[in-house]
Amino acid sequence: MSNQATILIIDDEVQIRKLLEITLDSNDYKTIFAVNAKEGLMMAANNQPDLIILDLGLPDEDGQVVLKRLREWFKNPIIILTVKNTEAEIVKALDNGANDYLSKPFRTQELLARIRTALRNLIRLENEPIVEFGVISVDFTSRIVKKKNEIVKLTTTEYNLLLILVKNEGRVLTHQYLLKEVWGNNYSDQTQYLRVFVAQLRKKIELDPNRPKYIITESGIGYRFNMD
Repeated sequence: MSNQATILIIDDEVQIRKLLEITLDSNDYKTIFAVNAKEGLMMAANNQPDLIILDLGLPDEDGQVVLKRLREWFKNPIIILTVKNTEAEIVKALDNGANDYLSKPFRTQELLARIRTALRNLIRLENEPIVEFGVISVDFTSRIVKKKNEIVKLTTTEYNLLLILVKNEGRVLTHQYLLKEVWGNNYSDQTQYLRVFVAQLRKKIELDPNRPKYIITESGIGYRFNMD
């Protein structure tokens, strides 16, 4: 996806909106703005943006409620930008459907990197039945994973875990989300179980499992898959 993507910013802080406008416009994104929840929901529906940057501390509605309402129909990426950076608040936002989060104050280059990843992932699976990153390739059609052109023997569970991570590249996935998606609702609190399988998967696909490049731990929250 080119940088002609339209990004909707829902934030009531004038200084933040100005900073985002300058940053995004200078990187060839089209920006539109809303200063509260009501306006943001209306603009999202009327403009169909490629990505939304959402503040959780809106004046007329809790941002978590706005996020849940957006996720009833909006399928494109949503990045949370907020001062509410407690672990519980972040996990709640991710479980409510956010793709990613950044705490205020934030680094503009990091935000731009997160945006690029989120937008890139919109079209990856439709156009790339075989995804390659570093020395790894994943063929979604044949379910074959290769490392340095040699087949990596994965169990069904390991492959399903890798598939979800790759499909959601760049998105922070909570422990609970991964456990439910791979093992089912009965395992939603078995975080140690997940850690064991992540460790096994790292041994098979990472060049150095002790310094993982692809499966990144988000402390206390979950994991993020990185292809860069």
